Amino acid sequence: MDDLKKDERTPDSEAPKKLPQPLSSSKAVVPETSEKIRTSAWITLAILGSTVLITMYGETMLLPAIRDIIRDFDISYTTSSWILTAYLISGAVSTPIVGKLSDIYGRKKMVVIILIIYIIGISAGGVSTNISFLLIARVIQGIGISVFPIAFGIIRDQLPKEKLAIGVGVFSSMFAAGSVVGLAVGGTIINNFGWHATFLSIVPVAIILWVIINRFIHGDNNRAETVEKEDNLAQADANADTESSIVHSPKPGRVGFNSNGMRSLDVKGAITLAVTIASFLLTLTYIGNSSSSSNISAYPTQIIVVSLALLSTASLVLFVIIERRAASPLIELSLMTHKILLPANLLILIFGITMLMVYQTTPILVRSPQPLGFGGDAVASATVQLPFMIVILVFAPSSGFIVSKIGNLKPTVAGTIIMTVGFFSLFIFHSTEFMVAINLAIVAAGISLIQVGAFNITMEYTPLRFSGVSLGMSVVLVLIGSSIGPAIAAIYMQTHQELAKGVGSGSFPSPVSYNLIFLTAALISVISVSIVMILKRRMTQSSLKKSEMEATN
Repeated sequence: MDDLKKDERTPDSEAPKKLPQPLSSSKAVVPETSEKIRTSAWITLAILGSTVLITMYGETMLLPAIRDIIRDFDISYTTSSWILTAYLISGAVSTPIVGKLSDIYGRKKMVVIILIIYIIGISAGGVSTNISFLLIARVIQGIGISVFPIAFGIIRDQLPKEKLAIGVGVFSSMFAAGSVVGLAVGGTIINNFGWHATFLSIVPVAIILWVIINRFIHGDNNRAETVEKEDNLAQADANADTESSIVHSPKPGRVGFNSNGMRSLDVKGAITLAVTIASFLLTLTYIGNSSSSSNISAYPTQIIVVSLALLSTASLVLFVIIERRAASPLIELSLMTHKILLPANLLILIFGITMLMVYQTTPILVRSPQPLGFGGDAVASATVQLPFMIVILVFAPSSGFIVSKIGNLKPTVAGTIIMTVGFFSLFIFHSTEFMVAINLAIVAAGISLIQVGAFNITMEYTPLRFSGVSLGMSVVLVLIGSSIGPAIAAIYMQTHQELAKGVGSGSFPSPVSYNLIFLTAALISVISVSIVMILKRRMTQSSLKKSEMEATN
């Protein structure tokens, strides 16, 4: 139980030929040719990485327009956070569900279907006339996020263990590339054609990408045979060594199948997870609104806040109960409590919280009138955030090469320290656009190292048969954190507002709100340093224990 990696080892004669090599297998099992990445793998990585690029373009293109949407639809800052949050909640809930469906129907088929849904969502966003319609479009659009673990699952089978961090780095760079393009192009489109046009600009690109994937990606060869062997191997491992298996009580029959022999989908788990996340974020939204509302409406709002908090707690408890009993759980809870995977996943959660707090805050700071903001337009907002995105774009793939050379731990430790320094500097120095841009670049360097290092740790310390589930869980945690970040920022901006002199009716976030946002991000970063120190100690202990066992044997 203390070292999950030991239950991945399988004799060469018993290993399915179509399965990827175990992440923790010995060098004797890995063929010498696995040292190099095949050309076909690079092509597949580039094509599927482009799906990540356009989904992130769809996420960041609206950032410079948040202030415009608040004005056009006459909504509060806490309500505006749902422009990001609705997209992310949808992705958080759909990611594990789509992951299960890809096991049933095939990875490539699900990627193609998801892109169709994404195209429908962005088309609907382009014709939105009110906030409700826009949020519905964002929910549909958010399903596109679930393409990430499936796409990575396709190319993961083609990458050797030694080069896996490079694949993570390249995918991370696609996130950043989409963000850079979204900000640069989105700001220009908003200034010249309005924010509706940003949605419509993605449609032809998404259609072209759909045609390319449908024609050139082949990710489901012998899928049924491979799935059957994977599940038989998983059940054999669980029965042979229950102590080393992370499944506490394996269900009778094949792992991941129901009593009728069909792969099961945890619908109940998906519903309770959606209710848990949505009610929690609604609680934050109403807290922000109640803090800025009149005393007359305070009492009923408090009732709503308490009710939502209770609903979130109850649905979370119910979700845990359902997942413990499910034959094929949406999220494998045993993975969440592992001594190494737990702190690594907490770092991934913090990564999501802090990054999206920046996404939500910076455009409003830049576009608010002076002296409460910088008084810039959509292009200025994009320009301030570009250093953040460009550093991630450059640093993410290089982080992958760094991790592949010196290991996961040192870059992850360095990343938490750099991120903390960046956020404290941002808290102290954010009076000009230049200072904000420089400090965001520092934060981006730290975030890039954390993202690649933490993701790679989770994959390295996860048993092979749960690698897809583990990656999906990590993506869900990023999305949950990314939903919490904007909500926290919106609460501060909604509760601390001032009237701007010389500007028409309406109020804007005060300097106090930005101080609180950046201070909160800095304090969360300090927590990440503590977590990575715990992770370092546990990984060292695990390595020593493994060395002792190998010496004894």
